[in-house]
Amino acid sequence: MSGKKVITVFGATGAQGGGIISTFLSDPKLKNQWAVRGVTRDVSKDSSKKLAEQGVEVVAADINDKTSLVKALAGSYAAYGVTNYWEKADMKLEIQQGKNLADAAKEAGVQHYIWSSLYNVNKLSKGKLPHVYHFDSKAEVEDYVRELGIPATFFLPGFYMSNIPGGMFKPSPPDDAWTFGLPVAASSPIPMYDPRDTGKYIKAIVLNREALLGKHFLGATAYVTAQEIVDTFKTLFPEAGKTARFFQVPEEMFRGFMKSQGSPDYIVDEFYENMRLLEEFGYYGGEPLDESHKYVEDPLTTWEEYAAGAEPFAKLG
Repeated sequence: MSGKKVITVFGATGAQGGGIISTFLSDPKLKNQWAVRGVTRDVSKDSSKKLAEQGVEVVAADINDKTSLVKALAGSYAAYGVTNYWEKADMKLEIQQGKNLADAAKEAGVQHYIWSSLYNVNKLSKGKLPHVYHFDSKAEVEDYVRELGIPATFFLPGFYMSNIPGGMFKPSPPDDAWTFGLPVAASSPIPMYDPRDTGKYIKAIVLNREALLGKHFLGATAYVTAQEIVDTFKTLFPEAGKTARFFQVPEEMFRGFMKSQGSPDYIVDEFYENMRLLEEFGYYGGEPLDESHKYVEDPLTTWEEYAAGAEPFAKLG
């Protein structure tokens, strides 16, 4: 690894980490300047072995064990830190894990720490939406990173496009028509994010370190309304699109469905308020995407491009 700067990527086998690693390994501007270290819990699993075969230095570390994190970060110029709230759905645990990463980055002397953050929805909504824990936890960690004085940029991933086809947008009763159902108005703006684009954003962040230290960097291609998501589907798949629709799910129906799937009350509250955020305050508090886009050199995946290749829609083309 001599002569190259090391970027250490946590969550190396996950969606965000995988997107970063593939970009840093293949991009002409990055591959000769950067060596990639991927951190995972289990270096013996197939996904870890695959990374090693591609030239990634794969190391094991446990996000709950600070000593292992410091070791994993040794010699890193940059690092990408991310936590997975949904693994345990425990806000306190996620905050502790995020602080562990921050402490380790500080101790290891990381020169550019990139934290996968989100807005504090409780503050943004002035207490109206107090249960969006997976946003607020990451925002608390961001505050901690700032307090520690680590040179850092805060990457805020948008709304995962991958959650839409076959999940939120699927054939539904009573007529089996393709239906995009959310408990918000059809006009609600959604910042569309393809996790495979993550490397394009992180490339922009490392190439513009000085300009972006201490800043938020918004990870989304464009704001697309819920209705526009359906309209694009209609254009791409005219036959299925004849009956495709957006359905504003009433609150009680939304809550009832989630409970029927076995979700505990606090998760039902969290999901409902997370959706309401889109309509009432904006996912990014209404912030435009241009300020971040001006640093991105590579074309970002549009909803149209994503939908055209999405597996759940594949038989419709």
